[in-house]
Amino acid sequence: RAGLAVRRLLGSAPTGYGAVVVAGFGAALGPGVLPGDVVAADGVRDAEGHLYPLDSGAELGRALKERGLTVHTGVHHTADHVVRGLERRALHLQGALAVDMEAAAVLAALREVRSTLPTAVLRVVVDTPEHELLRPGTLPAGVRAWRTLRATVPALVDWYRQERAPGSADLNHPTSSTLPQEAS
Repeated sequence: RAGLAVRRLLGSAPTGYGAVVVAGFGAALGPGVLPGDVVAADGVRDAEGHLYPLDSGAELGRALKERGLTVHTGVHHTADHVVRGLERRALHLQGALAVDMEAAAVLAALREVRSTLPTAVLRVVVDTPEHELLRPGTLPAGVRAWRTLRATVPALVDWYRQERAPGSADLNHPTSSTLPQEAS
């Protein structure tokens, strides 16, 4: 559904968006990444092994760190199911830091529709290999992750101002005070 939403949105407004940000919650794949930490992607790998490189990881990571957030930069893996146990370890051994269920589909659609649009992917960690979903600590970790996700917005705005496509919305314009947002 995420890929279809991107195709629909960008297809209906070919010059209406200045960047694409995939932001939300995800799971850490290895040790050292805690609930509430942010993982900024410098690439996203899908289940078939296709890698979608991203130039935004380092710059976005820097902007997030300047806002006081704990950030890790690396590869995200997109799965079509909740990843648990040994599968997490295997993905971590393949070089991924976090897993989600949408980013690769968004990037594949973007490649088809508007491949030159600046793009960033970030996930705020809710669960870790040591503390997987469906345990008593998930609710507090989820609240912490939600607060962290909200705290990423100023850094995303800073990144957008630096990376936006020519001719796209100007966030300094009086009628454009926030990033355009669409939810899938």
